[in-house]
Amino acid sequence: MMKENDFSRLELNLKALRSNYRYFRARLRQSTRLLVLVKANAYGHGAVEFASMLQAQGADYLAVALPIEGVELRRNGISLPILVLTAGTDFFPEIIQYRLEPGMPNLETLKAFCDVLAASGIRNYPVHIKLDTGMHRLGFMTSELAALTEFLACHDEVKVKSIYSHLAASEDPEEDEFTLGQISMFERNATTITQSLGYRPMWHILNSAGIERFPQYQFDMVRLGIGIYGISALPGVKLAPVASLKVKILQIKQLKPEDGTIGYGRWGKVAPAGTTIATIPCGYADGLDRHLGRGNASFSVAGHRAPTIGNICMDMCMIDVTGIPCKVGDTVTIFGDDPDICELAEILGTIPYEILTSVPRRIERIVTNRQ
Repeated sequence: MMKENDFSRLELNLKALRSNYRYFRARLRQSTRLLVLVKANAYGHGAVEFASMLQAQGADYLAVALPIEGVELRRNGISLPILVLTAGTDFFPEIIQYRLEPGMPNLETLKAFCDVLAASGIRNYPVHIKLDTGMHRLGFMTSELAALTEFLACHDEVKVKSIYSHLAASEDPEEDEFTLGQISMFERNATTITQSLGYRPMWHILNSAGIERFPQYQFDMVRLGIGIYGISALPGVKLAPVASLKVKILQIKQLKPEDGTIGYGRWGKVAPAGTTIATIPCGYADGLDRHLGRGNASFSVAGHRAPTIGNICMDMCMIDVTGIPCKVGDTVTIFGDDPDICELAEILGTIPYEILTSVPRRIERIVTNRQ
């Protein structure tokens, strides 16, 4: 029986993950907890596979965006505490059933959750209070803290496990004044809440770039996102890419000048001396942006770079392998060590996150131990 990875696979390098984990862990005090974000299918890497590796590695917490992501992890044996960053109001029963810990960005959500808990006779359920310190996306504003603390004082259905906020531009040195202002506001507002509670929840505000650039503000926990996957905010720091998207050549054609064109719209042109093309099973349905076609990007095959030729199709694309010794079944690396994800992101004028999270679930995730 033919396996999916006979065609394409996203290799997850366990050694790279361990290396990146150690890099960030070394920047923290031993007592500081490390939360890793596995939302959006672990930034496209495969949530269950990646969470399993992190659980074995010793991470303290995981975070997802949506309740359904946390449910998937629980159903697949992940036992670490899981913070749901965008809990909403529609899945409170599932959050409780699967022991997920919801983020609370406003009083309306907190009240609704407490109503559900009270109806079930539940007390001291862990929640995480989100503060808005300048991102202006979700979270309690400073002006809303009085109402928050008053409500918490009267409701023992919940217990505040942590207070957190999110930095908007921690990777940009030109925005350091703004970032430090966010951290200062966070300290003031977290102090106000903590003093009203009578106990000390965890505090956390640093993301990956924050861990690298502002480790003095690590507080009780940090949230590691893109850094664990191999992207650093510091110039000159080369982390290990965890994911490598690889496919196998389906067919090779030797085209003559009279064969004319290649692919949809006839954008690919056969060279006057002829062109050798390889067709590979990776298209825009696999996260391969169409703007990488027409020679705008090149992939690695047999130690050489082969540019795309013609338009990228839904499930396939063609690369120019003229002069490259290769055959049907040979591996082509779309991204990994060569080319790396940052190269493709630069071509597209985007960020690595977008490319990684575009790799669909139909691409099999395989854990490897490559050097």
